[in-house]
Amino acid sequence: MNETEGTLAISAHPSPGGVVVLRLAGELDHHTGARLGHAVEDLLHSTGAGAGAGIVADLSGLYYCDSTGITTIITAHDRARATGSSFCVAAPSPAIVQLFRMTGLDQVLPFHPSVEDAVDALSNR
Repeated sequence: MNETEGTLAISAHPSPGGVVVLRLAGELDHHTGARLGHAVEDLLHSTGAGAGAGIVADLSGLYYCDSTGITTIITAHDRARATGSSFCVAAPSPAIVQLFRMTGLDQVLPFHPSVEDAVDALSNR
């Protein structure tokens, strides 16, 4: 792996109503997928993010996603549902939207055009 491979920045930003926004920037692939999985698990097990909490994956800074990244997103969604929480994605780039449509992920997972829309949807459920 060279210096530019496997770069993924993840930051958590709590929002009103218990929703946490995970901002992803970089590449979600076989080198970095586990980091997103760990971040979601940490949120699901931390105080204040238990049952009923929501997680929004802000994909506005994500410029690459491979099959491992797709699997990681599906797993995060399934883990959140298993704990009584919600998980959705927001603000994907046109290229990421196309990838998710081609793989059928858009039929499985809630997508929102903006982070604000996603936070509102999870806060009002």
